[in-house]
Amino acid sequence: MTSKLTIIQTLSEQQIAAFFQASAGQWHSERRYYTLPQGETREIESIITIRFLEQGCEELQKLAQLHDLADLESLTCGAQVTWDSTDVGKARKESQGLTLFGALGNILYRDRGFATTKPVTAQYHFPSSQTLCLRTEYHNSVFEEEIKLIGSKYRTRQSIISRAGEQLMIGQYLEKRIAD
Repeated sequence: MTSKLTIIQTLSEQQIAAFFQASAGQWHSERRYYTLPQGETREIESIITIRFLEQGCEELQKLAQLHDLADLESLTCGAQVTWDSTDVGKARKESQGLTLFGALGNILYRDRGFATTKPVTAQYHFPSSQTLCLRTEYHNSVFEEEIKLIGSKYRTRQSIISRAGEQLMIGQYLEKRIAD
C-alpha cells in the first residue's frame, strides 16, 4: 500500500524535475536588491547557466555525500547553476560561482547557501506547476524565494531575507532566456 506521504513526495519530485528541465539553459538576469529599512538599492546583472542533473550523476552523488546521505543515489534530480555577475552601479564584477541543487521528497539539498559556503537544505513546494517556492533557514536567518516560469523565455524571482522576524533585504529579478 502506498502512503499519502509517498504520493506527495513523488509528485513533488516530478514537479521539481519538470521545473529544472524547463529552466535548463542560459539566462540574462537583471536584479534589484532593496536593503531594508534604509532603502538602499543595488542593481546587478548576471549571466546564469542552468544544467539539469539526472539521478545518479557524479554531481548529485557528491552532493549526497556532502549531506551525509546513506544512499549516494537517493537524490532524484537536480540542477547545476553557474553565474557571472556585474554590479551595474559600480560597473565592476560582483561575483561568479557554481552551486548544486538536488531533490529528495520536498527537500532541496544545496552544496552552499546564499550567505554561507556550507551545505544547506530548503523546503520547497509548488503553488502552481510554473512557480517554485523555497524556504531556507540557517544562522538565524530565513531566505524565502519564489521563482516563476513565464512561458519558455522568461522567469521572475523574488527573494526575501529576514532575521529575527525582521525583513532585511528584498531581491527582485527578471530573467530572459538567451540560449537553450
